[in-house]
Amino acid sequence: MNIKHIRNFCIIAHIDHGKSTLADRMLQSTGAITKRQFKNQLLDSMDLEREHGITIKASAVRLKYTAKNKEKYILNLIDTPGHVDFSYEVSKSIRACEGAILLIDAAQGVQAQTVANLYLAKENNLTIIPVINKVDLANASIDKVKAQIRDMLNIDEDNIILASAKEGIGTEEILERIITHVPHPEGSADKPLQALVFDSQYDSYKGVMVYVKIVNGRLLPGMKVRFMQASKDFELLEIGVFNPGMHKIASLDCGMVGYFAANIRNPKYVIAGDTVTDTRSPAIESLAGYKKVRPMVFCGIYPMNTKDFESLRDAIEKLRLSDSSFSSEQESSTSMGYGFRCGFLGLLHMQIIQERLEREYGLDLVLTTPGVIYRVKKTNGEILEIENPTKLPDPHEIEEIAEPFVEAKMIIPAECLGNIMELSKQRRGIYISTEYLSPERANLTYYFPLSEIITDFHDKLKSLTQGYGSLDYEFIDYQANDLVRLDILLNNEPCDALSSIVFKEKAQTKGRAIAGKLKELIPKQLFQIAIQAAVGNQIIARETVTALKKNVTGKCYGGDITRKRKLWAKQKEGKKRLKQFGKVQIPQEAFLSVMKI
Repeated sequence: MNIKHIRNFCIIAHIDHGKSTLADRMLQSTGAITKRQFKNQLLDSMDLEREHGITIKASAVRLKYTAKNKEKYILNLIDTPGHVDFSYEVSKSIRACEGAILLIDAAQGVQAQTVANLYLAKENNLTIIPVINKVDLANASIDKVKAQIRDMLNIDEDNIILASAKEGIGTEEILERIITHVPHPEGSADKPLQALVFDSQYDSYKGVMVYVKIVNGRLLPGMKVRFMQASKDFELLEIGVFNPGMHKIASLDCGMVGYFAANIRNPKYVIAGDTVTDTRSPAIESLAGYKKVRPMVFCGIYPMNTKDFESLRDAIEKLRLSDSSFSSEQESSTSMGYGFRCGFLGLLHMQIIQERLEREYGLDLVLTTPGVIYRVKKTNGEILEIENPTKLPDPHEIEEIAEPFVEAKMIIPAECLGNIMELSKQRRGIYISTEYLSPERANLTYYFPLSEIITDFHDKLKSLTQGYGSLDYEFIDYQANDLVRLDILLNNEPCDALSSIVFKEKAQTKGRAIAGKLKELIPKQLFQIAIQAAVGNQIIARETVTALKKNVTGKCYGGDITRKRKLWAKQKEGKKRLKQFGKVQIPQEAFLSVMKI
């Protein structure tokens, strides 16, 4: 295939603006799938994606298209996620493309993630094709959305395509615009091989399946290739493209997007952003690759049954292969045994990873309270980065604790401004600016401590704005604050899985809330359980789970009272002994409830 007849493009948008539906229409109109094969959200291959109604993993597919000028083209489409927690998937996809379809909902208009994704595409010099989707809706405000695109995104109204992915309106026009406006890939088949690794997945039979875009050179079966970052050589056993399933072909030429298998059994050799080159005539330098992503939220993941630790280790290694924004390192806990300290881009990302581990690998897991990375300056000048509260030094060794701050942009209805500002004040937000995009909509900018918005802030925002509010945020810097470690004690024994670092003024409120929730959820034992929240040596909250009552004197009818007293004393001694050696079992729902506080 002539490189001038190849187009690589992605679809970017805010969550739920119709990316996957538009991808479905393109698959149908180009004949990539038959009516019998078709199902909604075809590229969303995971059950989780269908259940949550969101795209989690970017998906690639090859389309064959005959344009109006009768020329035949190959279009490589990459469908991307819209949720802020999966922005790294978007950035990976953008690097493998030359053009982007910017999709905007005709009813909701320009949202926070729309703006963020557009800037990301422009940074990578992609050609932008603006499309207003869902024009068939009864509440579509096409003229108003056009004005938003013009004023907020600086895009000429004449370039906007009106479409309805559900009804198939505008699909042909979008495909023609891709042919005429998106440039073909640059590169030469005669240069040494340079292939950009943009994704991968693990196959039990073939090993790691590596997804690549050929920037220079070509791939052939039987070639020996080298991963430049990992400095490992492998022989290619299979190469192919996505149609939308994996389909073997004879060669992957310059400018094409596809996959290869080389019996790679160790996932750590395959790194997103690495360059693959020919072992015999290697490229002098590697491609630019990807900016290393930094996890923002951390929590411990432990197997419910300690015998499953090795299975959890294997599952995490395989999952990290297809999601390089997820990090892990082994740790141990006195209350939970051996597990992993894992890093995520956000709370939804954490929830999806948990569900994938449980479903795809059949594991029962316990997750600890999520937290962020804190920067601790010790009195001797040493700087530590702490993601696990149990690693916090003694208070007399700490000079200051700094927490990560983010710049959050919220696009909301103007009538909800007061409620959102009140919510932001409760979450220790620092007001920056208000910009009115129209009489009905405002762009509100705040600086927030990341720990205050990772749990339920987005849900509260949606609730207060009747679903019309949107949020996008990015890390800016660390800022010192009055922070303390909140410990939860069960019968005077610290439960390190429930420890957290909190703002001092909120410690008592949070401590009482956690103690109260644990009292509701921890089942009664044969001994009394004291639940305490403590900051240092000071107890700030307490609840008690009473012991199960057993009537040991139930069979004593009449007679001397001394016999009953002996039985009560014996029961008391037994409970004291149980309390000394007994272990409090904390159910998984207790951890999940604490996470939401």
